[in-house]
Amino acid sequence: MLQFIAVISLAVFTIVNVLVGVLSSRRTKTMESFLLAGRNLGPLLSAFSYGTSYFSAVIFIGYAGMFGWTIGMGSMWIGIGNAILGCLLAWLILAKPTRRMTHSLNTRTMPEFFAARFLDRRMKVYAALIIFLFLVPYAAGVYKGLGSLFSVIFTQASPTVCMAIVAVLTAVYLILGGYVATAWNDLIQGCIMIFGLLCMVILIVNQPEVGGFSEVTKRLGAIDPALVNPTGGASGKMLIVNILLTSFGVWGMPQMIHKYYAVRKGGSIRIATVISTVFALFIGCGAYFTGALSHLFFWSDADGLPAVEGGYDFIIPTLLTRALTSGVFPVIILCVVMLLLLSASMSTLSALVLSSSSAVSIDLMQAVNPNIDKRKQMVVMRVFCLVFVLLSFLFASMNISFIVNLMSFSWGVVAGSFIGPFLWGLYGKFVTRIGVWAGLLCGPAIVGFLLLYNMSRFGFEAAKGLAPQFGVAAMAASFLIVPAVSLLTGKHGYEPAHIQKVFETEEEGAEEGNGERITERVPRAR
Repeated sequence: MLQFIAVISLAVFTIVNVLVGVLSSRRTKTMESFLLAGRNLGPLLSAFSYGTSYFSAVIFIGYAGMFGWTIGMGSMWIGIGNAILGCLLAWLILAKPTRRMTHSLNTRTMPEFFAARFLDRRMKVYAALIIFLFLVPYAAGVYKGLGSLFSVIFTQASPTVCMAIVAVLTAVYLILGGYVATAWNDLIQGCIMIFGLLCMVILIVNQPEVGGFSEVTKRLGAIDPALVNPTGGASGKMLIVNILLTSFGVWGMPQMIHKYYAVRKGGSIRIATVISTVFALFIGCGAYFTGALSHLFFWSDADGLPAVEGGYDFIIPTLLTRALTSGVFPVIILCVVMLLLLSASMSTLSALVLSSSSAVSIDLMQAVNPNIDKRKQMVVMRVFCLVFVLLSFLFASMNISFIVNLMSFSWGVVAGSFIGPFLWGLYGKFVTRIGVWAGLLCGPAIVGFLLLYNMSRFGFEAAKGLAPQFGVAAMAASFLIVPAVSLLTGKHGYEPAHIQKVFETEEEGAEEGNGERITERVPRAR
């Protein structure tokens, strides 16, 4: 019965996603519309696109399982941090200046922004290579997280086959409809995530092992008082590191910054800020809360690890199949949860594909051939969407089991490369080209050095567990080194005319009472 309902659910989900892609294809005739939806996306679509791209299946399968088990209820602070620091503060600080400056400079991608803002084409090529190379393993982690659940529900199906279905479906609607299709599917998928998580938490909490919300802290505390310690107890340091990594990391991730480019100006940004923050708070806290409940369903072995075949990555899938297969309604909810994880993964994957394929088709190809035909560029963009999906799928098919570590390494390199240069590029008139290059090199240099150093001392198994610390160190260094080096190399600053153009304000768009939009006044990049 479970597999029959799951197949029907997947079929309906697939039809809806493809239909959205077909309908959206009419609105993606140019590169601007394909990549940015004409920079006119409303607040609801922008907010859900940001929120669903933030949370993939990895938060439920990898992070919630691992940190819910090791930290307990305190792991919910990661979800709270994601909402406040990764959504609310990020939108307040980044959204408005990002939209204004990228529009003023006529840039559509993060590499284009670096080249135009700092007048250095080499930055464009370097940033594009970082994006394409390191977002492939990031996307592979998304596949792996989803494959863990599918292999539990479809016991006779290979996880590779399940991942292939996800890859094909994502590629189809993305190639057809671009960011327009992605945004509408993100809205649909976001609603599925909210409904699925709500039902999942209610049903699991009411299982005999839990005994209702009033019994949660009592029963967890009876197992180990540290599981209900709000500060994380002995795991407090690990908790803080992961809050910093997953919350501030999105400030430098190109697929997240991309959402600010396309949002409609004026009040849309304020509304999107509120919606995305509430969405992140619900999804993040719900996921980690579920992970903490795993102690009520599984025993610990002699080493304190969960007695679950497959380890941390299979805590949540095994918990779901144990708690939600005792009747028709729970099975239906389990299938909704399956769609929840599928939705979370596909939205994140589509955002990664857009960022990575644009890095090649726009940034690298234009660096080689600045006069490339726009129609040919559109074809290349769609081809590289397919190429990226294929590469990430092949990477995910390899026998790499450490989902959380894989994501952390990629996250650390990309965010560590871009967070400092991008943030200071938005606000710092004094930054120099040398300072920006120092920040751009932080990601691979610091993560690579720390990885090799710890491998030489403690071995790879110990070093991979420190991946979040490497990422936080790279981001902190990137943020600090850009202004420090810029102040030391101040004589290499930019001409006042360029700075004036970059920071020239535009009239913030507003919706008048009669519904007419005020026309923007922005300089166009030459």
